[in-house]
Amino acid sequence: MRTLDRLAELPEEPAVIVTDNGSTDGTAAAVARHHPGVRLLRPGRNLGAVGRNLAVRQVSTPYVAFCDDDSWWAPGSLSGAADLLDRYPAVGSVTARILVEPDGTEDPIVGELRDSPVPRPDWLPGPALGSFLAAATVLRTDAFRAAGGFHPRLWLGGEEELLAADLAADGWWLTYADHLTIHHQPSRVRDSTVRRAQGIRNTLWFTWLRRPLGPALRRTLHLARTVPRDTASLRAFAEATAALPWVLRERRVLPPEVEARLRSLEPAQRDSTARSYTG
Repeated sequence: MRTLDRLAELPEEPAVIVTDNGSTDGTAAAVARHHPGVRLLRPGRNLGAVGRNLAVRQVSTPYVAFCDDDSWWAPGSLSGAADLLDRYPAVGSVTARILVEPDGTEDPIVGELRDSPVPRPDWLPGPALGSFLAAATVLRTDAFRAAGGFHPRLWLGGEEELLAADLAADGWWLTYADHLTIHHQPSRVRDSTVRRAQGIRNTLWFTWLRRPLGPALRRTLHLARTVPRDTASLRAFAEATAALPWVLRERRVLPPEVEARLRSLEPAQRDSTARSYTG
């Protein structure tokens, strides 16, 4: 309820859509009781990131902001993101600074966003990004829909990378805005080992789905060398490899200009301390 309470206090008074991903603890009933103005979707099972796709189908505004159940937007940040999207019609998404609560410290990924090495046009209002973090991002609704939303097979864990690349392939720029803020208080009950395995698997799938052969092989070998030698990593590689038939069927290599942006990120990815799911 904390997230919805905070959103209800925002001066922007955003319309809120909640996808209940198969909760069994009374969450859906509590949402309906305490926040009757919220549109509540109940698919009946946990859809992972695809739950966001269901919500976006209901959106009637030109922009959509995502928010996980352990995060909340700072006052003025939603309107600030909308202002940027209004002013820059070639920008498809705006990602905010992330503060980790309860201490209010910057998430380690923020430095990587702020110092993104992706080449940017002079007009772009902030650093150009190769991907985004869903719970800290405002996107153009039509761009999200046209790109297909989040791929259902990736489910959760680094699922943004594929959608971000497809947005870029559609001609959109992704940017970071340091003056916008979202707060994140990570849940202590989520299984970090499962999430790490999903992140490794999804990184491999994205790499094989969109990168040219050389970069895909290079990224795969790097992951094989650097992920922890444990059952989670083994499971991730096994699941990724078992899916090769559908991956090859859906493989669509990115345009050269988008691939160039991803190549510019490789050194930062190799040195990253924030991408713990890849070891």
